This record gives sequence, C-alpha cells and structure tokens, in this order.
Amino acid sequence: MNCLKIENLHATIGDKEILKGLSLTVPPGEIHAIMGPNGSGKSTLAKVLSGHEDYVVTEGSVTLDGQNILEMEPDARARAGLFLAFQYPSEIPGVTIANFIRAALQARLPEGEELDAIAFYEELYEKMDLLQMNRAFTSRAVNDGFSGGEKKRCEILQMAMLKPKYAILDETDSGLDIDALKIVSHGVNAMRSGNFSAIVITHYQRLLNYIQPDYVHVLVDGRIIRSGGKELALELEERGYDAIIEEAQLATA
Repeated sequence: MNCLKIENLHATIGDKEILKGLSLTVPPGEIHAIMGPNGSGKSTLAKVLSGHEDYVVTEGSVTLDGQNILEMEPDARARAGLFLAFQYPSEIPGVTIANFIRAALQARLPEGEELDAIAFYEELYEKMDLLQMNRAFTSRAVNDGFSGGEKKRCEILQMAMLKPKYAILDETDSGLDIDALKIVSHGVNAMRSGNFSAIVITHYQRLLNYIQPDYVHVLVDGRIIRSGGKELALELEERGYDAIIEEAQLATA
C-alpha cells in the first residue's frame, strides 16, 4: 500500500529516549497535523524521518510506499519522495536559490539527462509569483540575510519545485506574521492533490485555519495520545494541552 507508515517508533538522542512508540499512517492525498507541548517529540520526529545523524532509532519502522527509509541516507530519502521544511532553515552562502533548486532537480534525473533550462525558469517564476516572491531572489544566496518569512517562503518554493510525495512541515508558522502565514499556507494548499501528503507540525491552531488538516494528532511524551478531525485543534485551543493529557491518562488508567 502506498503511504508513509510509522510503526512503534522509538528514537533517542544521546542517552535520552524522545520517541516512545509512535505510530502513524499517512495515505496519499491527506494532510495530518501533529500538535503537542514543548518537548513532546514533534521536531524529533521530523529529524528522525529526514535521517538526522544525531538521532538513533532503537525500535520500530518507517516505510515510504513500502520502502524502508530508515536504511537510506538522507539524500536517498529525498529522492524517494520525502521533503522536510525546517523550523529554522539553514543559510547557504554562495549558492543561489535558482542554482540550488536546479541542482536538486538535476540530481533526480537519470544519468545523462539534462534539465530543460527554459522550462525550469518558467516553472520557477510561476511558483515564485504564487508565493509573492520577487524574481530577483533567484540570484540571492539561499536564506542568506533573509527574514523569517522569506526563509519560509523559500522552503515552500523548494517544495513546490521538487514536488515530493510526502512533506514534513516542522513548525512552518514559527516566526511568521499573519500576511506571511497566509502566503505560505497558500503555497502549501496549491500542492494539495492525490499525489501529495503532508505532516504539519505546529504548536498552535492558527496555522490550521489556513492549511486545513484531514486529521489532527496530539503528541505527548513521545507518543500520540489522541487523534481526531480538525475540530480537535479547536478543542486544544479552547481547553489547552493539560486537559487533553489528563483525559488520556484517565482513559488508560
């Protein structure tokens, strides 16, 4: 079955276990939101899925359309169709946005096949217009001197050009004002289709006003303790995490 499937995932950093049996299945075409308090394991999940070397998986499995991605290097995971939008995007001085994206696309082509430069720039400009990015940004170094909103738009631009099957958006709303949040969300929503799925990681319900999820999951202490529809995000906003955690503890007592 085609899906991103996480089963009983345990992961550590150093001698500390962060993920403690997390399971989640994301079929094609669905948007799943993961919410949780600080320290619950949200960003750890994103880093484990992307193959960050500091995190060690001690138990469980992660498959992408049937492929075991835990055995893959990060670049192989990306070529298999996984994309991570970082909470704090890195700066890459000396490498322009256009060259960075072009190199990433070229790396996915069969050996000996060249990217069509004209078609590439036509699509790049189309996506930049969608994200209200000045076309002069194509010649700027990736995230070098960018504002928080510009960095997030650059991440979504990369995602729009690479067209992954599954995206992990790690607190994409962090540091965005309301206008930038709307623009970034518009870029994500433009990708919604039966061939694109996403895990949207966030602290706050406000992002989900613009990127409406099919499902919401509450992550606490390395496990998903409750799942539901988009109304669960509204309940969290109204009642807070403590009430949801207490109910989950009573239900399993």
